Formats: sequence, structure tokens, C-alpha cells
Amino acid sequence: MAMRWDDLRVFLEVARQGQLLSAARALGMDAATVGRRIAALEQALDAKLFDRSPKGYALTEAGRRLLDPASHMQTAALRAGQSVGGSDEQLSGTVRIGAPEGVATYILAQACARLAESNPDLRIELVALPRVFSLSQREADLAVSVSPPNAGRLRVQRVADYGLHLYATPEIAARIRTLDDLRHERMVGYISDMIFDKELDYLPLIAPDLVPQLTSTSIAVQQRWALAGAGVGVLHDFAVRDEARLVRVLPEQVSFTRSFYLIRHEDNLRVHRISRAADILTETIRRELRGRDRL
Repeated sequence: MAMRWDDLRVFLEVARQGQLLSAARALGMDAATVGRRIAALEQALDAKLFDRSPKGYALTEAGRRLLDPASHMQTAALRAGQSVGGSDEQLSGTVRIGAPEGVATYILAQACARLAESNPDLRIELVALPRVFSLSQREADLAVSVSPPNAGRLRVQRVADYGLHLYATPEIAARIRTLDDLRHERMVGYISDMIFDKELDYLPLIAPDLVPQLTSTSIAVQQRWALAGAGVGVLHDFAVRDEARLVRVLPEQVSFTRSFYLIRHEDNLRVHRISRAADILTETIRRELRGRDRL
């Protein structure tokens, strides 16, 4: 049986989604059809591409070997279509964006809404998780990170800097005059062994013995604790700009600057929908951070 290109397209979506039903929705097919297409591709290649389990579809070693050539074929097909049909029309297809929760919630949500409004046929997937995304494994088309990767065929663009400070309710902040006073307050922070990027490990930089009592992988949860008066935490300035119930604590002594980086795989640099999405994300992040500077 000859291998069909369209079956490779189905293979890529199942590899990306990890679930038959999710892949079917993204492809506009029913799950049974997607399952048959994967089975046909495996028969044509005489290789098992996925391990099936109740948790979903996981790539086998053969599937991982197929991932890169299949992705190259998809990229080449998209470029060919753009070269013939031009790139002025509205965008279509799917763009998946991976980003940390903070920037996804407070900044990228607006950018994605703007992109969707001007491109009704474009499906946008914003994956907001505290993790590093692998573009080489096609976990995302675009990724926003707080550290630049140092390996892989990736195009990395420094987008903008942002600030962070200690925040607490005014009642708690009034009790804190020195760094030593922090040792007498309940601290809020990340779960130490689940911090996915060293740039997010703030408290040891304030004082080596400063240990948070309330911890979460979610910056939104940390902000809720601070709002409830449960403790003091390092929060993004852009996330609390309009929140009058929180004030900065020791702003002259504790201040952090970090950067956002936009990352693309080199294979996608000439894919119009991904490049256009990257341009809009970059523009929106910069504009929002300028507008959200809090004095």
C-alpha cells in the first residue's frame, strides 16, 4: 500500500495533540476516520507509530523518526501554496502557542483574540503551562520563554523586558521596613523542585534562608494568596498594575528584571501564518508591557 501525504498530515496532528478526539476536532474529521488513517499509514510503512493507551497516543521510536521528515514535508507544502496563491489572504490552519501562565493570561490572551478576529479561519491554541516547550518535537509552533534556549535549530528573538517586585496587602506591607522583617511574614512562591526555569527562583536571591510557606506552580494562585492577605510574594508588575489591593514591598531593595523571548523553529520561518502570528505577538507584548509599566 502506498503512503498518502494526507495521512502524514493526520499523523502530525495526532502526534501534536496526543489524543485521537482532539486531533479529529483540529482536522475537522471524526475520530474513527482519524484512527483508520493512522492505521493505514502504519500499514503502508510497516511500522507501529503510536503506543495506544487510555491516556492517549504516544509516539513510538518509529513515530519519532517520522516526525521530522513529515514536518518538513508539511512546511514545504505550505510554502508552495503561499508562493502560488500569495500571502495577502486571511490566515487559516492552526497555530499553537506555548507560554508561561503569567504572560499567557495577562498579555497573550488579548493578542490571540485580536489575531482570531481578523482571521476567522485560523485556529489558535494557547497552551499556558509552567514548562519549557519543545519546538523540535512540534509541541508548539511558537513559544514564549523567560530564558533563551541554547540548542536546536531555533530562531530566538528577545521581545521585551518586564519587572517584578514583592507585593502584599497594605496592612502587611506596613509591617515590613527591612529585609529582616520578611522572615517574620508568611512568604508565597513557587514549589522549589517544580520550578521549570531558574529565572523564576526569586526568593533565594532576596535572602538564602527565605523559604515560602505557601507554594504553587501557578502564578495566578500566588497572586490570589497575596490578594487574600495570606502572605508576601514576588509578582509581575504587569499583572498587578490595576490591582489597588496590592502594594509594593521594599521596592528600593527588592526589584527584578526579566525578559521574554519568542522562539520559532527554523523550518517555520517562511510559513506565513506562523510568521504573522509571531509579528502580532511581538507587537502586542511590547505594547502591553509599555502600557502596563507601574510606577
